Amino acid sequence: MGAVASMASIWASAINSEHHDRSAPARWKTRIRRVVRAGYAVVLIAALCGATRVYQAPEDFIADSFDGNPPPAQTLWLTGPLGEGATAILGHRPPPRITYWRTTGRVAFILEEIGKEQPITTGILIQDGRIERVRILIYRESRGGEVRYPAFTRQFEGASLNDNQRLDRSINGISGATLSVNALERMTRLALFLAQQHPGE
Repeated sequence: MGAVASMASIWASAINSEHHDRSAPARWKTRIRRVVRAGYAVVLIAALCGATRVYQAPEDFIADSFDGNPPPAQTLWLTGPLGEGATAILGHRPPPRITYWRTTGRVAFILEEIGKEQPITTGILIQDGRIERVRILIYRESRGGEVRYPAFTRQFEGASLNDNQRLDRSINGISGATLSVNALERMTRLALFLAQQHPGE
C-alpha cells in the first residue's frame, strides 16, 4: 500500500505543477517519467504480493513437529548414489544439500519444488519411515493453491515408498492443480527416500 500511496502523491504533485507552472514542460516530462516508473513498481509489487502466500513459517513447522523443542538442524549433501536417487525421483538435479531435523525415528524436511513456474515450499514430517504430516508452507503459484487443504494433504499420511521408490498409494489429484500435485508427490517421495537412505539416529 505504501507504493500505491507514493504513486498517488507523485500524480498529485505532477498535476498541481501542471496547473501552476505551465512554462516548465521539461519538468512536466520528468514528472511523467517518474509516474510511469512508479506505476511499473506498483504493478510488480502487486504481482509479487498477490502470488506469494505464506501459510506457516518454516521455523514454526519445525517447532510444531518436535513439540516445541526441535533438534539442531543438520545438512545432508546430495552426492554420489544419494544424489543419483534424488535426481531419479525429481526428474532433474536436486540442490547440492538439504537441511533436515532429526530425533530417534523422526525426521523433518523443508523442501522446495517447482509446480508450474514457481517453487512450492513444503514441510514434511516422517515417523518410522512413514509420512506423518505434509504441510504447504509457502505457495507462489497463481493457481493450484487447493493443494494446501488438509483434505488433500491427508492423503499422504501413513504413506511409505515401495520397491520402485514410488508412494505405496495413489494420490487423488485436483482439477487445475495437476502440476502442483505432481510437485507434492515428488517432494514426499524425496523425503521418504532420504530418510530411508540416511537413517541417522
